[in-house]
Amino acid sequence: MDPIRNPYAPGAGQRPPELAGRDTEVRQFEVVLERVAAGRPERSLVLSGLRGVGKTVLLNTLRSQAIKRAWGTGKIEARPDQSIRLPIAQAMHTAMRELGHRHRDNERVDQFSAVLKAFALRTAANDRKGIRWHPPVDVAAAKGRADSGDLEMDLIELFTDAADLAGDLSVGVGLFIDEMQDISADDLSALCAACHEVSQQSAPLVVVGAGLPHLPAVLSASKSYSERLFRYIRVDRLAREACDRALMIPAESEGVRYDDEALDELYAQTDGYPYFVQAFAHSTWDHAPTSPITIKDVAVAAPEASAELTVGFFGSRYERATPAEREYMRAMAELGIGVDDGSVPTAEVASTLNRKPQSLSPARDGLIKKGLVFSAERGTVAFTVPHFGKFLRTRTA
Repeated sequence: MDPIRNPYAPGAGQRPPELAGRDTEVRQFEVVLERVAAGRPERSLVLSGLRGVGKTVLLNTLRSQAIKRAWGTGKIEARPDQSIRLPIAQAMHTAMRELGHRHRDNERVDQFSAVLKAFALRTAANDRKGIRWHPPVDVAAAKGRADSGDLEMDLIELFTDAADLAGDLSVGVGLFIDEMQDISADDLSALCAACHEVSQQSAPLVVVGAGLPHLPAVLSASKSYSERLFRYIRVDRLAREACDRALMIPAESEGVRYDDEALDELYAQTDGYPYFVQAFAHSTWDHAPTSPITIKDVAVAAPEASAELTVGFFGSRYERATPAEREYMRAMAELGIGVDDGSVPTAEVASTLNRKPQSLSPARDGLIKKGLVFSAERGTVAFTVPHFGKFLRTRTA
């Protein structure tokens, strides 16, 4: 079939043509927007799940909902070993640009811009490396507001002022954070404290974070009350019905359909993981000569889709690991046979490698820092990428 008409989108963070299986989350956030704008208390949100399940897509979708409601929004992607001060300043600047032109009191807008500038200017020099951004220059930095250098205090004052400005317009502010688990412990503690304070004030500001499965545990370790501060949403693979929707609805928009056996095989090949669904559907479309798409078309396309995932999705991550880290992951893969590559005890990994657990700590910590494995419970590790153990076993073979 015509590859130009191919409706599928197997790109990182690209919204698929049909956002199947996420209706509940979208409706829940609609309620959050309505309640916050009405001055009612509401919790911020945290999305967690493996890589490839569509967390970033859902995060962007929720942000689009807020924008449609005329909220001020900003988004950041957290990075290891980088303070969140300047990225948050950039995100809040974006949010205020969305609100400022609609605000009737220019003096109020300038006052917030001055506070934002003061907040941004307290960024340490080493945290400015590689970031070419300066706060608004048409106002002088405020003094005595969001400029103490204490991130927790400064975030509380910045968020409070931003929420007050949005409240003048009967809307709110949304801060969207991807890869939230990469925020340092100190910065995450400050962020949680600021969210707690604005929540107690019923201020119209929410934080929506997305991260790996251990993000709830990271937040809990940061602040004990974070368990009650956020609404936690686990983003998982698609159920069969949702997977079929993700495949059929885009095809039907182009006058193409699938036979039942093709849908069965695509679900078997992808396990319902959204990124895999898009990758296999994209390849199958390009190989299918005509409608309906059959199981034979899936079989012809599967090797190409698998090869693309091997290089781009799995291989690129494997190449980032050191030899010691690769050895550790291969041991995990060997132990994960028959348990769907779920969590494995670190003690068993050490036993498989005939090493002491303490000697493997650098490799394990390096993999966690690189986002290749996570530890949801003490003494266990699991891959952040679905089917990664299967990939490693195939590579070893």
